[in-house]
Amino acid sequence: MDLSKMAVSINKAINTQEVAVKEKHARTCILGTHHEKGAHTFWAAVNRLPLSSNAVLCWKFCHVFHKLLRDGHPNVIKDSMRNKADLSDMSRMWGHLSEGYGKLCSIYLKLLITKMEFHVKNPRFPGNLQMSNRQLDEAGENDVNNFFQLTVEMFDYLECELNLFLGVFSSLDMSRSVSVTAAGQCRLAPLIQVILDSSHLYDYTVKLLFKLHSCLPADTLQGHRDRFQEQFKKLKSLFYRSSNLQYFKRLIQIPQLPENPPNFLRASALSEHISPVVVIPAESSSPETEHMVDLVTEDLVDTDIPIQPAAVVEPRFDDLFGTSAATDPFNFNNQNGMRKDDKDRLIKQLTLEIQALREELESFRLESGRLCQALRGRVNELEAELAEQSHLRMQALGESEFLRAELDDLRRVKEDTEKEQRSLTEIERKAVANEQRYVKLKEKYTELVQSHADLLRKNAEVTRQMTVARAAQDEVDSVRREMQEKVKAAQEAAERREQEQVEQLQELQRELISSRAELDTLKSTMASSQQSSEELSSQLSTVESEKVELAGSLLKKEEELAGLGEELERVQSSLASERKSGVKTAEALQNQLNEKESREQALESQLVAARWSTLQGAVEEAERIVQDSLAQLDDPAHISCTSSADYLASRCQASLDCMDRLHSARDGYLADNTGVSELVRAVTHLAHLVGDTIVQGSATSHMVPVEQADALSDSVKACGAEALALLGQMKEQESLATADSAALRAALDGILATSEKLRPRGLELQQGELGDLVEQEMAATSAAVESAAARIEDMLNKSRAVDTGVKMEVNERILASCTDLMQAIKALVLSSKDLQRDIVDSGRGAASMKEFYVKNSRWTEGLISASKAVGWGATVMVDAADLVVQGKGKYEELMVCSHEIAASTAQLVAASKVKADKDNANLGRLKLASKGVTQATARVVASTKSGKSQIEEKDTMDFSSMTLTQIKRQEMDSQVSVLELETKLQKERERLGELRKKHYELAGVAEGWGEEDEGTG
Repeated sequence: MDLSKMAVSINKAINTQEVAVKEKHARTCILGTHHEKGAHTFWAAVNRLPLSSNAVLCWKFCHVFHKLLRDGHPNVIKDSMRNKADLSDMSRMWGHLSEGYGKLCSIYLKLLITKMEFHVKNPRFPGNLQMSNRQLDEAGENDVNNFFQLTVEMFDYLECELNLFLGVFSSLDMSRSVSVTAAGQCRLAPLIQVILDSSHLYDYTVKLLFKLHSCLPADTLQGHRDRFQEQFKKLKSLFYRSSNLQYFKRLIQIPQLPENPPNFLRASALSEHISPVVVIPAESSSPETEHMVDLVTEDLVDTDIPIQPAAVVEPRFDDLFGTSAATDPFNFNNQNGMRKDDKDRLIKQLTLEIQALREELESFRLESGRLCQALRGRVNELEAELAEQSHLRMQALGESEFLRAELDDLRRVKEDTEKEQRSLTEIERKAVANEQRYVKLKEKYTELVQSHADLLRKNAEVTRQMTVARAAQDEVDSVRREMQEKVKAAQEAAERREQEQVEQLQELQRELISSRAELDTLKSTMASSQQSSEELSSQLSTVESEKVELAGSLLKKEEELAGLGEELERVQSSLASERKSGVKTAEALQNQLNEKESREQALESQLVAARWSTLQGAVEEAERIVQDSLAQLDDPAHISCTSSADYLASRCQASLDCMDRLHSARDGYLADNTGVSELVRAVTHLAHLVGDTIVQGSATSHMVPVEQADALSDSVKACGAEALALLGQMKEQESLATADSAALRAALDGILATSEKLRPRGLELQQGELGDLVEQEMAATSAAVESAAARIEDMLNKSRAVDTGVKMEVNERILASCTDLMQAIKALVLSSKDLQRDIVDSGRGAASMKEFYVKNSRWTEGLISASKAVGWGATVMVDAADLVVQGKGKYEELMVCSHEIAASTAQLVAASKVKADKDNANLGRLKLASKGVTQATARVVASTKSGKSQIEEKDTMDFSSMTLTQIKRQEMDSQVSVLELETKLQKERERLGELRKKHYELAGVAEGWGEEDEGTG
């Protein structure tokens, strides 16, 4: 086949028309791969197509490429793996569109990549997936691990097929007959290949699952069964919906899946499985195919035995016996009267005939020997087949014995399963009981909390009463001490008084003794003197009176002492009674205090248990949050989610800060278990942050190159595993104190480092630098514009001094328009400065100007970029004008510079007014200045074009003196020049497109385009 014909068919099959791919073009491409033994020509033609700019073109490319992978040469897959990275980038690019062909192209490209990877990993599978059961067994190499992995890969493969199915159906309006329209058929046509692949994948998955269930426990394959159930429901629904479409009814016969999925727990269900067969109606046979059928039919006829018609036998009889004998067999006269020559001739003829018959007999003998040899070979083959059948019968007997043993094992497994089912029922019953017990305990806990609050209030009341009792006891003690001091003081006073009275009594006794002595002296001297006797009598009466007085005072003192003694006894009795009542009150209060302490201890133990159960519930909820985040990574809907490296870094830093808080909360809980609320909040907050980090990390990986995306995905999954390990340690009371968070911290540090690497370079400026850079760039732009205006004025003066005539007129016009443009740009820059000042003053609040710029870093970087572009454009335009005035430059370059300045000023206007109030006066002046720049740019372009038309001389085309041959020669040269210029123009346009594309990529990296949204999903 001519490769150019294949290239033409590729271009006809893959075009921008929204119609289905024609089968003849696709068939030509398939035959071309077999003729070429590869896909080099296909990819050489495809790489020239703008697949990234037209979704319909990309969709039809996917359809043709799918056909080549299925029916093309086996080397198509190997040759296509070189373009896997380009297909992945294209899929990621089309994935940004949420509807139309863009989303479908993204899903289809992922399916084709998955198909190529599947066939590279499993080279035994052909592109059309048609295999026998023996080949399927050989593909797994009789290793259960290989069968297990092969089943997982088939699940992933079939999942991609179903996603494309659902994507196409969801993009169509099924309320109308879309299958009869050209646009609907364009979308539905690739589903024929999907149906063919899905039927084989479903059949192989069922057989592999039965084989796995015969080798592995049922619990191990629970995930496989769940995933198969989900895919079975989707595939059954999609097959049913497809079979009702008019488009498919004339092209393909879609099988219907059984009502219920196979029961893999019952081994005999494999015999009930019917492989779905997709039937494609055969096309009408052509004359060439009928001729081939005739040839095949002739080959099937047995030509070993020669067949001779009767018409051939009859001439031979006439030759042997003569015609007369044939016509008159009873006429012997001629024979008996035959001449000798006739006899010789007849003998010779008969001898020749005999020789011919001998040769024919020998050939028959050789043929019969050959047939006998062939029959012996056939007999040997049949005997070998018989021996092989005997061997197979022995193997079948061995397999039957093995299956019988497996059946016994399955019966035992069934019995074990029934026991496990009963135990599971018991466990469920216990779980229900535990749930009820948990509800009761929860209610009891609520009651205990209420009673604890009541007891706390009672404790406060008892404490207050104890305080009052202690105050009363203190008061009683103080009164008792006062009374004791008073009694002691009274006793001391009484003792002093008694001592004084005793001393007085002793003094009186001494005085009495002395009086008696004196009386004796007086008596002894009475006789001597009567006068002294009278004096003594008077003195004696005086002493007697004093004695009576002293006796009365002594009685009074004794009465006072008796009263004080009674008062002391009364005080002592009252003190004893008060002491007894105080002791009883203290004992009662001590008993109440002991009962309260016991109740508090019981409540404290219950409260500790409740706190631990609360902590366990929080940890389990945290595990579910992290597991849900990890599960979202495998969700197909999550593929379209994107995020930025900045937001991922902030989430990682928040998670690291929360880990410090978790560590301190855990230490506080271990020191005092009353601080469980802080630990619960820290665990829940950490789980949310880690889960958010996992989701945002996966979303960020969708925006970065493949290598960095794989590394980031692995880091995110490792972070989730470490978080689950840490939470698992915190669930156990014994390992709570030894739970190590170093691994999780290391994983978060790794994600943070990766996100820092992925951050755009424009964000690396420090805060002070970013604030200063705005002012610097605006000042530099103003300086550049003023310098450009001065240079233009200088060039205008030089041109007036040197040039004359038309050239001076053209230069003055061009430089004057450039001067007007510079003045307009200067006014625009000043208006932009005033508007930015208003924006900063109205939006910064209490912050400084630099802080406002840093806070709005994206807007600030837009201003910086626009200012740089304006200053650079002004400088370049002045250089171009200088060269034009000197006659060394090109007028086109000056026009391009003018357009570039207009675009740069438009960027500056857009960046300036994005945060401005629509009623701002400076905004109106900015818009007027922008219009002035646009008009000045138009004047520069117009003056440049008119000057170019005046300066350049136009050659007059005079062909009157040329001959026919010369004109033909000039015509050919002109055609060659036109073709060369068109080729050069096409190359320059392609180069311009690549430059713009690269400029867009560099600008996106430098300024963080596409990363404004923090976390999308």
